Amino acid sequence: MKRLFVIPGLSVVLLLGGCLPSFGTEKEEFIQENEESIEETVMIPDIQLKDEYYRILQPFKKSASRGLVIPNIYTKYDMKEAEEGLLRLSVPNFAPKTHLFQEGQYIDKEMTGAWLSRSSVNKAGLNPPIKKGMTDEQIVAKAPLYLAHIVEQNYLVKTDKNKVQLSGISIGLALNSIYYTKSGQKAEISGKVIEQQGMKMAEEIVSRLRKQEGLGEVPIVVGLFKQASRNSIVPGTYFATAVAGKGQVALTGWKEVNEKYVVFPASSDTDTDNYRDINTKFNNFKQDIDQYFPSFVNVIGTGFYKEDNLKSLKIEVPIQFFGTSEIIGFTQYMTSRVLKYFPDIHTEVSITSVNGPEALIVNEAKSNDPYVHIYGY
Repeated sequence: MKRLFVIPGLSVVLLLGGCLPSFGTEKEEFIQENEESIEETVMIPDIQLKDEYYRILQPFKKSASRGLVIPNIYTKYDMKEAEEGLLRLSVPNFAPKTHLFQEGQYIDKEMTGAWLSRSSVNKAGLNPPIKKGMTDEQIVAKAPLYLAHIVEQNYLVKTDKNKVQLSGISIGLALNSIYYTKSGQKAEISGKVIEQQGMKMAEEIVSRLRKQEGLGEVPIVVGLFKQASRNSIVPGTYFATAVAGKGQVALTGWKEVNEKYVVFPASSDTDTDNYRDINTKFNNFKQDIDQYFPSFVNVIGTGFYKEDNLKSLKIEVPIQFFGTSEIIGFTQYMTSRVLKYFPDIHTEVSITSVNGPEALIVNEAKSNDPYVHIYGY
């Protein structure tokens, strides 16, 4: 690890990573100053797990808004994807090879709470105001809550002065596609309205960030995230992104983000024509398991598409049997089916029971050497 000096208030966390590797016993230290100019000892690992993973400072500081209760995030899938999807949008602007990552340090809990409020409750609120006496029907029609959550990520670089400094910020705005009232009413919000409101809020947030000390010049990436419904088993996705370049107050060059999650087997309301081939393979895969192991519960796959190309497939398999030999046999058979039906797709299979995880199968695209782990054996 390298010894460096850090500009005040900066720290880093690893995302998309799994377990941290051992970096050995040699640990060169560098100094980090916080806002009160108190020096702290921190380290940067030399090892980068994958090209798309950012390295971290150790120990890392948590997000300034960590722990804030977000009642408007409907599913755990949306919360995870709002963070991971923003990472994907950030990579083209802040290369992992040259940048370090930190959880957001500039939008704290108080600020986040204020910005998520209605403007009639808090003058800093970005959501539309409501007037006294408005009914639920009127609120749904004229003033639904558009903004549900704000995700902040910070990116840093090492300088030739043996320091680390902030190089960029990414902001994700999680927007509601469906608005639910306290009385149980709900209404869909059109894609056009979500886009208009999201872009408007993004401009205001960039303007506010530019007024903060140290943020006047750094590039700011913004992504607009469309939440899924409350009962969805797949997350929403980012649908638009733009960048405010160094020192710029206005966002420019809004671009469409073409990403989507699809559940397999595809339901009747899915555009199966676009996913016919993979849906057929998945049904055959599921049929093989049905015939060979009739005691399993269900098989559900989630495909991630980017630019209309299937990038990965995650399969959840809950099982009912618990014997060691059955689990081993089932995992062996499942691995053979993965290699048969999905050899060209990054595929992850999670086998679980009421006791928890039982086995994991991971096969990289175009690989005949899958990673297989049976828990506890």
